[in-house]
Parts: sequence; structure tokens; C-alpha cells
Amino acid sequence: MKGFFIALGVIIALMIITVIGVFAGWFDTWFTNKVEWVDRKIEDRTSYDTRKKVEDTCRSMIASYKTDKAIYEQYKNSDNEEKQGWAEQAKMRANKTANSYNEYILKNTYIFEGNIPEDIEKELNIIN
Repeated sequence: MKGFFIALGVIIALMIITVIGVFAGWFDTWFTNKVEWVDRKIEDRTSYDTRKKVEDTCRSMIASYKTDKAIYEQYKNSDNEEKQGWAEQAKMRANKTANSYNEYILKNTYIFEGNIPEDIEKELNIIN
């Protein structure tokens, strides 16, 4: 009999928590946010415009990275201090671009669904 009252008390407590959660909007907010997030993921996966935007952004970041890396490689061993300064600035820009790109590609890999175009790299290396 004691176990029955304990079980009944637990059930009533759960019901009260559920009612409070529903009327306070806690469950609604969680559920609505979850549904909107899933809908956005589905839409992004099927949206050509989103995929094109991500691909174009990746390509532009890769081009910027390669340009800065080439400038760094060209001037890093120069005898001229000004050109060595150019090399260091290009290295910093290339590394900043690489960090941004790596974060961007990580956040948007679900758009490619494992089918990344050949001209888009999975990761850009940091220049040491």
C-alpha cells in the first residue's frame, strides 16, 4: 500500500510538472525551436541557392588563401625588409583565411552530404 501511494505521488508530481511546463511555454519553445531547426536543415539540403552560396564562398576564400600564400612564398626569403613585411602580412591574412574557411566548411558540411566538389578543399593548412 505504501508503494502505491509513492507511485501515485510520483505520477501526480510528473503531471504537475508537465502542466506547468506546457502553460509556462517551456516545452513549446523547445519543441518549436527543434522543429524550425530541422525544417531549416531540410530546406538547406534541398536548396540549390544555399549550396551555390556556400560553394561560391568557399571558392573565394580558397582563392584569397592561395593568393596570400603565393605572396608569402615569394617574399619570405627576400633581402628587402619591406618585402619581408609584405610576406608576414600575407602569412597572417592567409592563416586568418584558413581559420575562417576551416570553421565555415565545418559548419556547412551537411549541405554537401559527403559530395564535396573537387575544387573545394576539405581543409586549408595553416602556414607555420
